[in-house]
Amino acid sequence: MAQAYSAGLTVTDSIILKKERILPLKGKVLVKKGDKVKAEDLVAETFLPGNVVPFNLANKLSIPGNLINQYVKIKAGDQIKKGDVIAETKGFFGIFKTSIKSPINGEVENISSITGQLLLREPRIPVQVKAFIDGVVVDIIKDEGVVIENKSAYIQGIFGIGGERFGEIKLLVSSPDEIADVKKVDESCKGKVIVCGAIIPYAVVKKAQQVGVSGIITGGIDDHDLKKLLGYNIGVAITGHEQVGLTIVVTEGFGKINMAGKTFELLKRFDGHKSSIHGITQIRAGVMRPEIVIPIEFKEEELKEPEVKITTLEIGTTIRVIRQPNFGLIGKVTGLPEKLTKVESESLVRILEAELENGEKVIIPRANVEVIEE
Repeated sequence: MAQAYSAGLTVTDSIILKKERILPLKGKVLVKKGDKVKAEDLVAETFLPGNVVPFNLANKLSIPGNLINQYVKIKAGDQIKKGDVIAETKGFFGIFKTSIKSPINGEVENISSITGQLLLREPRIPVQVKAFIDGVVVDIIKDEGVVIENKSAYIQGIFGIGGERFGEIKLLVSSPDEIADVKKVDESCKGKVIVCGAIIPYAVVKKAQQVGVSGIITGGIDDHDLKKLLGYNIGVAITGHEQVGLTIVVTEGFGKINMAGKTFELLKRFDGHKSSIHGITQIRAGVMRPEIVIPIEFKEEELKEPEVKITTLEIGTTIRVIRQPNFGLIGKVTGLPEKLTKVESESLVRILEAELENGEKVIIPRANVEVIEE
């Protein structure tokens, strides 16, 4: 049977996942191998140095820099609080003293008896890494992080915004082509991951922000609404760091696009179940996709190394069209002719034959589709 490689998105009701949870710089690992963790649990932490604040003490005391050691009340390495006296003159007969107080909370980095300057450092900034998925710690990376495994239902999106969040799946629609009604977004949606069908209207996003929705899963999104939400046009760099109060995972693309039937049925099946999601997207080297992870119960002996499977195009493979015409439609491969075929651009390319979900039979360049992994 003819086969060909093609990038694809995974949609499955059962997969063994392995996630590395790594600190940006060396720190402390808070769990040990074999521990069972929840998605919200901290597994590692470190501290970034605080900002340095120069402070001209000699100027404040109106003295030469080489005399400040006579007046300082602190030394390098001391912890200080805002308002603490860090230097004081002797005054006359014990009165008319000049007291200099710390402008920040933090510590004393350096005292220069040449320039009369202090270098104060603001408090260290904690950086904490959570497990992200319920699972078992199967490996420890010393001073850096952990590897966690679990068994999950798993969906990759095509685009997203916002970071890692957690919440129960809550369907607001009854079919993949329905559009969520803003009236259905109420206090019952607080902390939930809501499923919104074919497209997410801007009004629904704003209401979701107001009630404290954790995340939104949608087939499509309007690029004008996205710009309105973010305040700028989204670029081609990595997304996932947007501060909009929730995470959005788009499963199909831009515009009104029905959510793939398999994706919708999977979300419907797990309505009310806990999920972990993120919107991190990178479409260039080192491709990264938004993810929806729904942990399911497992026995530890089930956590075996998954077989590495190369995604291929073959007869019967489920595909999504990723360019116009028919952008976003799902179909099944019905033929893979080997002969090069001339297309509209006059280029000779390899094509495939497919039957789309609407029943239409089409011929498409292979580069214009992606596989939806079973």
